Amino acid sequence: MSLFQIKNGTVYDPANGVNGEVRDLWIQDGKIIDRPLDADSFTGKTLDASGYTVMPGGIDMHCHIAGPKVNAGRKMTPEMKRQAAPIFRTEQTRSGTGGVVPSTFATGYLFASIGYTTAMDAAIPGLHARHAHEELQDTPILDKGFYLLFGNNHFVMKHLRNQDQNALDSYCAWLLESAKGYTIKIVNPGGVEDWKQISRKSMWELDAPVEGFGVTPRQIVRGLAGTADRLELPHSVHIHCNNLGIPGNWETTLNTMESLEGHRGHLAHVQFHSYDGDPNDPSSFSSATQKLVDYVQSHENITVDVGHINPGLTLSMTGDTPFSQFLHNINRNKWYTADCELESSCGVIPIEYRPQRSLIHAVQWAIALEWYLLMEDPWRVVMTSDHPNGGAFYHYPEIIYLLMDKSFRDEFLSQMPEAIRERSVLADLTREYSLYEIAIITRAAPARVLGMKDKGHLGTGAHADITIYSPQQNRQEMFERPRWVFKDGEMVVADGEIQAHHFGRTFFTAPEFDQEFLPQIKDWFNDNYSIRFGNYQIDEGELPLAEKIACTPE
Repeated sequence: MSLFQIKNGTVYDPANGVNGEVRDLWIQDGKIIDRPLDADSFTGKTLDASGYTVMPGGIDMHCHIAGPKVNAGRKMTPEMKRQAAPIFRTEQTRSGTGGVVPSTFATGYLFASIGYTTAMDAAIPGLHARHAHEELQDTPILDKGFYLLFGNNHFVMKHLRNQDQNALDSYCAWLLESAKGYTIKIVNPGGVEDWKQISRKSMWELDAPVEGFGVTPRQIVRGLAGTADRLELPHSVHIHCNNLGIPGNWETTLNTMESLEGHRGHLAHVQFHSYDGDPNDPSSFSSATQKLVDYVQSHENITVDVGHINPGLTLSMTGDTPFSQFLHNINRNKWYTADCELESSCGVIPIEYRPQRSLIHAVQWAIALEWYLLMEDPWRVVMTSDHPNGGAFYHYPEIIYLLMDKSFRDEFLSQMPEAIRERSVLADLTREYSLYEIAIITRAAPARVLGMKDKGHLGTGAHADITIYSPQQNRQEMFERPRWVFKDGEMVVADGEIQAHHFGRTFFTAPEFDQEFLPQIKDWFNDNYSIRFGNYQIDEGELPLAEKIACTPE
């Protein structure tokens, strides 16, 4: 790719300490480069970004865009697609379907249209990894990858019980490399397996052993967090805590944080795990955000993404089947659930958030904003909606506006039940985010948390993923329609329209491990799985745009 200049843009690049400075960017072969020695005489391709706001491409580090539960959601909600605007074929694009769970091509187009260039699927079973990769290869523009489910895996629980650390580490490394996953994901550790086999319980205590395995959720969290650190994975263990959605679950969340015992840990969609109240009394539902924020701020080994909610109809899809049953028992909506052999489970159910009418939904909405506004360090709190669980990713601009404008928040609050003021401190929070802080929580912070050194910044060597916005007082309108979006230096969006059918990378990790454990893993696999060991592994050559992220000490 020939040399290309973006000049005179107002740049927000927090990873390099650039806060609204007028600068030039130089791009060659898909990357940001240093200013050329002959820059003053350059007469080549130039984009004048004078007066425009320039940021790195956005990164969604926790969403659901591929895999079995996403496809189940697509199939069971045709009404959502009928209600969405159609996505027509053009000279540059494929046709697709929209709604809260868009088709693969539409997912890439819609992410790019709001300035996002990287997205990580948060929960894929190894047994379904091959199909998930095929979907991701059909998702244009985005760089992507996924987290692999381990928290209810039979091999993991067996070797945690036996305190066989070397076998556990080797198995996790083998599975990540075989499935081409990015990091270790835990969902309701132990609770899903117990629900599948025996209990049908929606609540679970951290120190209650899983029937048949003799290992507790606390041991699973601590053990896998240690494995992630010993394997030197670029991203820590990624945790979906037990007791999601239950009043009073903040104590479970706090205990989960404590169980890390100094290991790195990322807590996903923390809004859904920050509830005070009595589990047996839904009317007691209130915010416990401040208690958890205090702990996170004093423990630098912990990061979070928020999982905010947006008003309207969406689709809950989760590897936490006990929660999906709990939700089904509340709203009695159609419900899909499925198990994945020795690895995981999932549940899918439509849900409508009505914070203007429902006090519980209003409190959920407020808790998410509390997390953003109470966390003093924006580098450890990342913007997500747990797409589509809290709402579709293309509603992020509304949340950005809420964070940047106190009067807009107050207007929203005024439409909600008055009792929310007794159950949340949101009304008292006057903080307003700056563009610099927005660039942190949507770009620089997720790149740092993921350990992606070429992402989330505009310094030399970074991928030339760049979003350029037209400044507007209404920040929602500003972030909904970037003026230009570049992926690897190629213009892919102009004025909201897709300009190029670019395909991005697939990121994965391949930690080193002791090969002497491979025969043991193979024998166990062939004795217990419905497929043979030799058919499980995905070769790197099957993923034409795969990129291995190194496992190195921090």
